[in-house]
Amino acid sequence: MDPATTLQWTIATVQVPAELADFDAVVHQHWPRVFRFALASLRDHNAAESLAQDCFLRAWQARERYRGEASVSTWLMHIAVNLVRDRIRNRRLQFWKRTQTMALDMDWVVRSVSDGRATPESEAAARQQIAAVWAALEELTEKQRTVFLLRFVEDMNALEIAAATGLKEGTVKTHLFRAMQAIRKKLGSK
Repeated sequence: MDPATTLQWTIATVQVPAELADFDAVVHQHWPRVFRFALASLRDHNAAESLAQDCFLRAWQARERYRGEASVSTWLMHIAVNLVRDRIRNRRLQFWKRTQTMALDMDWVVRSVSDGRATPESEAAARQQIAAVWAALEELTEKQRTVFLLRFVEDMNALEIAAATGLKEGTVKTHLFRAMQAIRKKLGSK
């Protein structure tokens, strides 16, 4: 059998689910969510872009194995959560993480949250509050931080978070509750 016939046979036998048939549309639709989660988790714009690209590359490579048991969005977030987990565990990057200053530009965050009518004092207060929340997030466990970010940055419900992280729904709720308690304690609110 010649290589061209083998290649055609291999391509013809790969069954791509309908939801993933137009992968450019999938990337266009889901890129912002995956990138936001990666940026919120890693707090490094370049690393977040790289991770989002890796997420879609892995999704492309595994598209024929997508079973449709969860939504495409949840499937992609599951891949992103695992990539973030791998990146954080990678000891070679830990040195660079400790030596970098905070990579997320707080002025940019305040401008994106601000409605343009805020006074300089309220912008400064918002900047301090955002910095305090980020500092509190750094002290959470990895699972608590992931669940918190998926809930409040990506606005996912507990069932979606459970599917994306591989945790049980009750475990997600427990991690979210503990994360909220720790952040409230750190911020001095009840």
